[in-house]
Amino acid sequence: MLLNLDTVPHFYKNYVKQVEESDLLQALRISGHRALELVHSIPHNKLDFKYAPDKWTVRELLCHVIDAERIFAYRALRFARNDKTPLAGFEENDYAPQANAAGRSIEKITAEMAHLRSSTIDLFEGFTPEMLTRKGTSNKNELSVVALGFIIAGHETHHCHILKERYLA
Repeated sequence: MLLNLDTVPHFYKNYVKQVEESDLLQALRISGHRALELVHSIPHNKLDFKYAPDKWTVRELLCHVIDAERIFAYRALRFARNDKTPLAGFEENDYAPQANAAGRSIEKITAEMAHLRSSTIDLFEGFTPEMLTRKGTSNKNELSVVALGFIIAGHETHHCHILKERYLA
């Protein structure tokens, strides 16, 4: 299903613009594959690196990507099931310190990323074309199920670019 960028809230457009694929499931597969390739290339001595004092470590950034994917997928599930309850936003900077990133091995984080993406793909594969068009409200923004799928892929791609440019360069 194609996504009309005009239907994506401003805050999320930058993420969606980073997705090259027009097929949602392909976008999820490719972004997940590219992310795992990148994570496998990260030297162990960079895992706790911050490129600035107020920024996350590599592990924290990866845990943020995991947390965000879970939240976006949960929103997609609720909206696909025609749940009209407005959903709250989440404060990523409050989540990051609570993710126990420093206490987790890169191998565990990587495995979680792979399992989560597989589960996310399974979720979206189960949605009918009608379900993909359903909308709901989250953090005072109207979003469609298909938009949330592209946001998942784009959000991950966005953070992979940051990893390459600011952490690993």
